[in-house]
Formats: sequence, C-alpha cells, structure tokens
Amino acid sequence: MTIHAPPPEGGRIIEEPMETALSRRYLAYALSTITNRALPDVRDGFKPVHRRILYAMHQMRLNPQAAARKCAKVVGEVMGGYHPHGDASIYEALVRLAQDFAQRYPLVDGQGNFGNIDGDSAAAMRYTECKLTPAAVLLLDGIDQDAVDFRATYDDQDEEPVVLPAGFPNLLANGSSGIAVGMATSIPPHNVGELLDACQLLLDRPEATTEDLVQRVPGPDFPTGGVSVEGAASILDAYETGRGGVRLRARWETEDLGRGVWRIVVTEMPYQVQKSKLIEGLADLIEHKKAPLLGDVRDESAEDIRLILEPKNRAIEPEMLMESLFKLSDLEVRFPINMNVLDASGTPRVMGLKDCLRAFLDHRREVLNRRSQWRIARVEKRLHLLEGLRIVFLNLDEVIRIVREEEQPKAVLIARFGLSELQADFILDTRLRQLARLEEMTIEKEFKELSEELAQLKALTSSEGKQWKAISKELEAVRKALVSPRRTTIAEAVDASAFVAPEAFIPREAITVILSERGWIRAAKGKVDDPSELKFKEGDQLAFLAPAYTTDKLLVGASDGRIFTIGADKLASGRGHGEPLRLMIDLDESAQIVNLVAHQPGAKLLIASKAGYGFVAPEDDLLAQKRGGKQVLNGEMLAMLRIPQSPAADHVAAIGENIKTLIFPLAELPEMGRGKGVKLQNFKQGGLADVAVFNAEAGPEWVDGGGRRRNWPDWKDWLGKRAGAGRQGPRGLRKFR
Repeated sequence: MTIHAPPPEGGRIIEEPMETALSRRYLAYALSTITNRALPDVRDGFKPVHRRILYAMHQMRLNPQAAARKCAKVVGEVMGGYHPHGDASIYEALVRLAQDFAQRYPLVDGQGNFGNIDGDSAAAMRYTECKLTPAAVLLLDGIDQDAVDFRATYDDQDEEPVVLPAGFPNLLANGSSGIAVGMATSIPPHNVGELLDACQLLLDRPEATTEDLVQRVPGPDFPTGGVSVEGAASILDAYETGRGGVRLRARWETEDLGRGVWRIVVTEMPYQVQKSKLIEGLADLIEHKKAPLLGDVRDESAEDIRLILEPKNRAIEPEMLMESLFKLSDLEVRFPINMNVLDASGTPRVMGLKDCLRAFLDHRREVLNRRSQWRIARVEKRLHLLEGLRIVFLNLDEVIRIVREEEQPKAVLIARFGLSELQADFILDTRLRQLARLEEMTIEKEFKELSEELAQLKALTSSEGKQWKAISKELEAVRKALVSPRRTTIAEAVDASAFVAPEAFIPREAITVILSERGWIRAAKGKVDDPSELKFKEGDQLAFLAPAYTTDKLLVGASDGRIFTIGADKLASGRGHGEPLRLMIDLDESAQIVNLVAHQPGAKLLIASKAGYGFVAPEDDLLAQKRGGKQVLNGEMLAMLRIPQSPAADHVAAIGENIKTLIFPLAELPEMGRGKGVKLQNFKQGGLADVAVFNAEAGPEWVDGGGRRRNWPDWKDWLGKRAGAGRQGPRGLRKFR
C-alpha cells in the first residue's frame, strides 16, 4: 500500500474569519436562488426550470401535431441535459404547466391524470404523457433562428437558451410566484387579449400612462374564474407600483327549491383554493358553530364545480349568508401582487404594468431584429448561389465542357467565370437535370422573390417605425390565435359591514352574564337556575345576573354617568371566575357599576341620577364603539332600568333618602339621548334613594328589610305630579329591588 506524504502545512487550509466566510457563501447562495430559481424573467415570464422543460420538449419535436411522449422521458431529458436537480421538482413544474386550473394558458398538453382542483396529485410520470400546446409553440417561435442568446449547459455538453423568444407576454398571461432569499414574487394571471390590446396602445402611444393601460387591462383574469371585488383605485395603485393585492370571491347563484326553500350553488372557486380543503373548512365551521347561518355543505361536482351550501333556515337572506362565509372561509381570498422580476440585465426589480409590457415589447423588437438578420444572411447566401446558377445557364455548354474535360474543373470555373469557391462547389454538386429550361425559369423567379425579400428585410432592420409596425402585426396574429373570453368578473368593491350584521359571524347561544361586586365578569352557558350555587373569589359575591345571547351587546351603566358596550361573545367562560371588567372597558377607579343589561334593539331605559333627575333614553342611542363608553348622564348615575314592554310600563315610583315616595306617569319624562334630564322628585335635603317603573294594572312591588317582596295595592295614594315632594311610604319601604 502506498502511503502519501501529508500536504505542506496550510496547503489545504484557508484562514478566514467566520463572519466573512459565512457572509460570502450565504450571499452566493442568495444570488443563486434569486436569479436561477425563484424569480421569473420579465421577457418570457419563465424561471429556468420551466424554460428548460419547454426547450427540451422542442428539441424532442413534441409539437402539437406530434404524438405525445411519456413524461418520464421528458423529465429525464431535462434532468440529464439541462437541469441538474431532482426529477420530482422537474415533474412538478411540468404538471403545473399542464393544469388548466393553474395556468390561464396551459403550455403542456397533458394526457393522463395531471391532478385536479380538489388537490389530488398527478399520477406518476411513468403513466402520463405530454406534448407542447399551440401557446407554447408561440413562445418558442424563432428559437432556431438565432432569435435569442444561448449559453452552455451545466456540464458544457450542450447549449440552452438564456430566454425564449416569447410571442406573447407570458409573465402576465400565466402569472408567477416564488420565494427567494429576502424577496418574493407573486404575479396573477391575466387575459392575453387584454394584454395585447395594452401592448398595441403602447405602440400607438408610448407616453400612455398606467391609468390608460388599466382601461384595457381592468384586472387579473384567473383560470378558475371567480369575481374580483377589489376597488378600481386599489388595482390602479397595484399596477402603478407593482405591489398590492386583489380580493377574489367564488361565483355563486341561488337555486330556488320552491315553497320559500332555497340553497346556494357555488360554480367557480377562487384561484389556488383546493375544493376539498374548502369543504373541510366549511364543515369545521358548522361543527364548531362558527358559521351560525350555514346549515350544511356538500359537493355535487362532476366535470363542473357544483358546491351546495344550505342555510340554517329559510328566513336567512342569501346575500347575508354568503357575506358571512366570505369573511369566515376561503370562499374569498386575497391574492397578493408583488411584480418582482429579473429585468433584461438579470437584475431583480419590482415593475409596474407599463414597465412589464414595455420590457416585453423591447424584447420582441430585439427578437425581430435578430431573426431578420438571421434571415438576411441566409437570403444573401441563397442569392449568391443563384447568381452562380444564372452564370451557368448563360454559359451552359462551356460549363459542361469544363466539367467533362478539365482535370481541375473547380479552379477552371472560378478562373473562367469569376465565381466564388462556394458557387463553384454548388454548381459542381448540382444535378444535370436541374439545368433544364424549366429550372432556369424557377431560378429566375426565386431570385426575384428573394431579392424583394432582402430589400424588405434591410428596410425593416434600418427603420424603427417599420419594426414596431411588424411587431403590431405579429401581436394581432397572436391575439387571434389565443383569444378567449374573460373568466374573472370585475365587480365593484364590496363592504360587507354595510349590509351584514356582525352578529351573523357569531354563533347564537343562550348564556347568563354574571358580574360580581368586585367587578369580575363571565358568561355561563344556558340559564342559571340557582344563583346561590355560583362560586366567587373569597370575599366576593354576586352583583348582577343578566340573561343574554352570545350575539348580544351588553350595556353597562357606571356611576360616573357613562354607559359602556361589551360584546357578549367576548366574555370569559363561566367555568372559572371570569376576568376583571376593567380590563375590557376604561372605567375610572372611583366609579361603580350601576346595572348591566343585554341590549334590545328598539327598547328604552330609564336613566336616573342621585340628585333626583332623570329621562328616558332609547337603547339604540346608547351603544358605544370605544372602550371609554358614552357619556349619557350629566351627574352621578343612580339607576339604569329597562322599561318593560309587556306589560308596558306606564308609571314611575321614586324614593328619596328622606324616605318619602312619589309615583307619577312615565309619560311626564322626556325622551333624550343624553343630558341631565328633568326633576323626578323634589327634596329639601338628600337625594334620590331608588327608582322603579311599573304597569298600573299589575301594580308595583317593593322589598322590605328582610329581602321579601311585597305587593302595594294602595299605591295610588302616592300618585302625584313629577317633581313633587311625595309623602311617607309604607313601613319598611327602602328600595324596589
């Protein structure tokens, strides 16, 4: 065994600070990810893997007229010749190019199972077959005519295109998405007819603004359809800056089943939403009672999408049901717009709509010029050869003699007729039968046609105006080949809060709100039959108990004259001690809670102060939007009482701190939203001790010192006018509740 001597000291060691080594290597990795993997080229809209797939299929002659080949064969060709990565990633990219629900204009014609919108994956590559679509042919047109630059492949065994000729703006037509290091891209698909119309506008008016272009391209056009509900101003800003987003909703319709029964049928899904996961999410909302308006969901899809949504009951409005589901599920998604691409120099840039279209047109002009130069070279070569043939026909006998008799006919022909070596070789290789009289006429005709073509090509390459006209004609031809109606409807921006109550998003369940004297609040499920069984922290006890529903708003009256609003669904579970009410509202330390009631739309409250003033307030006017509540009473609040509607309360009973009682008609109190109110009872000293409202037919009740409720059959003896002093009440009367 041969033993090699160790290398000289330091021969395989590089001394470098760790920070520098990591920084340099990570930067190389980041640049490689950005330029060779994640970001598409603005000119053809492709990342390297997609470009290599199409070019490999072109080299395999898998055009639309050819027979399809196994995807495994294509993947192997791509991996072996152009893309030194895993076969799974290559096949995944190929599959996506074939999915009509992922690509607005599929570039691969797939035969076999290529997945579906449910999220099912494609069959293995050994089972599926593929070939190019007409759209892909447009992107590759001219690639064999020196239209684009080529570079060596990873193993220097072959060449691959740096960019494809791109007959249409594929970047915007099919969109792109990717995540690099420190940057990402997200470009939605668009309608190619609209894009080409915008290109024509730029050709006619290069100074056209993004606002002008949006008249031709009103928004994305997703392959799965749907309804775009993003505002026009937001779309314009996204196209102007290259950053933004678009809200996309499922398309739905109401199906009448008769007798007032109906159901919702969803016919189009938002882009990139898997139907199976959407159904699973809707079922989860039903199970956890997070979608109170939705009764059932099922899938009746065949080739077309048909998703059935049944309401909880027939009284629900279809629009309200759908708006609630748009908020709660992926029936509405927001597709981000981040048009981060590689420009013609390979530099990452965020481009707007106009910049992207301008880059595409500049690329098409370069492709046109390169193809024209390629054609000029071949036309000139052919004309050169035809010139030699014309000389032959003028001196046919002499040429035949030289060929038959001379030992070096090539040299003699060159010397005798002034031919080039190329012409002489061509003449000598020409078959004798091609020198017939008929062929002479054909040559003259070809010479004339090529001469005219050459003149046109040279005129084209020397005139920018003619180049843009030629590009315009090419785009019009592409438009006719790819034209298709818009799938995504552009609708007006929708504000769900304008016509959908927030309660529509909260499951309606009966609860009992429990508030302790120390201000701890919670919600117990259902009805609390025996309040004495409720548990509190040591030294604390029950203060208020209010039946409600989770969809209710709670009105909390405080002694400082403010009324606070709390969502019942925000309360802690009744299993524990709850949480401090002061964490939910901005209540002063010195203020005390006067009462707590569940808000009833249209109901009214009696607001009374300790000074003996009060008024009737509509509950709808007392709802507060902020934590600080709403200042309702100018003074120290004593009571906030619900005025019963059945039986309707019609009298007010007031007790002063001087133990005098006054009863007067409720109609004598004004109705107002806030203020001081009017005098309820007149006192020489002290203030109001308690107040109540009651129905005259039923009569009032009061509570004695032992906590027992007592009837008051002779209450009319205390009846008087508002603001009176009243008279001594029944023995033991101190409060009504």
